[in-house]
Amino acid sequence: MKVILNVDVKHLGEEGDVKNVANGYARNYLLPRNLVVVYNETTAALFEARKAEIEARKEVKRQNARSLKEKLESTEIVLEMPAGANGKLFGAVTSTVLAEALAKLGFEIERKRIEIPGLSIKSVGNYHATVKLYESAVAEVKVVVKAQDRDDSVSEKVEDKKEAPAAEESKAE
Repeated sequence: MKVILNVDVKHLGEEGDVKNVANGYARNYLLPRNLVVVYNETTAALFEARKAEIEARKEVKRQNARSLKEKLESTEIVLEMPAGANGKLFGAVTSTVLAEALAKLGFEIERKRIEIPGLSIKSVGNYHATVKLYESAVAEVKVVVKAQDRDDSVSEKVEDKKEAPAAEESKAE
């Protein structure tokens, strides 16, 4: 079935695009949610009249993507992760971890848009992750993975163990 998109539909296209979709997909999902209209001469003429408005919205999205790209490429994410003596991480840095780190810096980016070479980072070092923005805009983000100071975490555990028996003794008295 030939349809025109009313709004941007993920994995299908953007507003104003003419697409061929399966009849069931259009009838059961797209049409009831008013995401599309059936393609005919009347609807094509309506969208032709709105073409300038649609292009203006797309241009705003392109501008936002360009500015976001500049901000992301100037950003360096420093992550401290627990690692062994040889620099191998006890966990892994995934797109979810990077999305959370970017959110702390004020960037709202879906984890699905973040690509890490090799799907995850498993050792200490400097890396580049790519973030897919709008259309063909792609930003490269510098990621620095450092080993956490193990001495601090070990000393905290030792202090906790020393304090616990002292607290129990004071309760007994």
